[in-house]
Amino acid sequence: MGFKIIELKAPTGYSDNELKQRIAKELRISDFTWQIANKSLDARKKNNIYWLLRIAVHSKSFGGPEPEQVEPLDIPYKPRNKRVIITGSGPAGFFAALLLQKAGFDTILLERGAEVNKRGQGIAQFEKGGAFSPVANYAFGEGGAGTFSDGKLTSRSKHISRERDFFISSYIDAGAPAEIRYMAYPHVGSDNLKRVVRSLRETYRELGGDIRFETTLNDLVTKDGSVSEAMAGDESIPGDYFIMAPGHSAYETYRMLINRGVQFRTKNFAIGSRAEHRQSIINLSQWGIDHLDGVKAAEYRLTSEADGKHSVYSFCMCPGGMVVPAATYNNLNIVNGMSNYRRNGKFANAGCVAGIHPDQLAGREVTPLEALQWLEDLERSFYDFSGGFSAPFCSISDFINGTEPRSIPETSYPLGLKPAPLWNMLPAVVTNAMREGLKDFDRRLRGYGNGILLGLESKTSSPIQVLREKNGLCTGFDNLFLVGEGSGYAGGIVSSAADGIKVAMGILEREGGTRD
Repeated sequence: MGFKIIELKAPTGYSDNELKQRIAKELRISDFTWQIANKSLDARKKNNIYWLLRIAVHSKSFGGPEPEQVEPLDIPYKPRNKRVIITGSGPAGFFAALLLQKAGFDTILLERGAEVNKRGQGIAQFEKGGAFSPVANYAFGEGGAGTFSDGKLTSRSKHISRERDFFISSYIDAGAPAEIRYMAYPHVGSDNLKRVVRSLRETYRELGGDIRFETTLNDLVTKDGSVSEAMAGDESIPGDYFIMAPGHSAYETYRMLINRGVQFRTKNFAIGSRAEHRQSIINLSQWGIDHLDGVKAAEYRLTSEADGKHSVYSFCMCPGGMVVPAATYNNLNIVNGMSNYRRNGKFANAGCVAGIHPDQLAGREVTPLEALQWLEDLERSFYDFSGGFSAPFCSISDFINGTEPRSIPETSYPLGLKPAPLWNMLPAVVTNAMREGLKDFDRRLRGYGNGILLGLESKTSSPIQVLREKNGLCTGFDNLFLVGEGSGYAGGIVSSAADGIKVAMGILEREGGTRD
């Protein structure tokens, strides 16, 4: 069987049958199979928007070598007689646990939040005016914060081909759309993600994995650079290896690790607000029309040098999505964005944030603990301003001009808006950069200035980073690893999962990973 790669331009509303006819005509063959290797939208010319397709074609009609395949991860199974305690069921923690369980380790996965169904119920009650639940919210629970997101699977991390292939294959096997393998900007959608993480949990348990929900890691027993036990609830759990994947929101976990001698440093991060627009505004700006057959909703990615010192950029754009109350604790008020697979909501939202370093905010060199406290205090100030979880807001033009909002617009945010001088609630250096960045965005994306800014966007990444070795070991420890977004070395679903997988493979190799 011969093989060829071809590239075709296809109208956005093409059908599979039409594409098959195009391939047959292009290659002058009738007997073949095909699959899309890459698919991206070219919308540079609004009067000629099309899909650019890279297609792998197999046929007896032509020769040629088979395509190169990504070498799969080698995960040989054999009983290891070693226990690994993993904390956090987000992508980093879960995929580390799944891989090690496949390899024959005894793994226990601790998750402070609830399983995904209970988590969804708690969120629904909260958004109807019920109490905030510490175990069933947007930040903590099965699958991590990413479960309730747009489920973007893009990553700028390098040298993770094998890890990414393992992750993508696992997601597809668990029910994610097959297109995530070839889309240039793949996404799963929160509706699909909830099913995916539930299916992955069942697979993990079928392999013998032990996942314990609503079980918070309180402490670690350490001596001479080695961890012997995890203290979770009222239980002391001994282990041989300990993988921490707490995400970047579990402040008390950070503080516990620092108190146990884990070393951190401060680093650049970003803060700002969520920008929300009607999706029709974004569609018109990007496409020139309000609807495009075969494409769900228009996206944007914006960056600006702003004041020349601090970059301002859009973050986690959610087409056809909603802004959600992503509080991590009962007295903090922050927002995030999510969307379902169809991206068919009336609104679009994205973070609008400015890059900054904790030292710049404080005007002096700060410790990791001080950086965490500063961020927590900022999140609490938004809660105090609103007297709860309504989102402080202003229009983009209000923010630029420093004028008070006069009316409350329609929004996707479920807990209401409260007019606010956001420019005074954020640090001056952030406000100044954002003002210039917003002006730039409005020049480059027609209609951008007609949106609003709401809430505090403070979870782009952590302001601190663990000191760790190349194999992921926390510096000074021989069996403690910190992975994922909480480590400060990963950001997003794919890079976090890859980080956990790399550490798990390192443990496997350390314990004699080769087959007998």
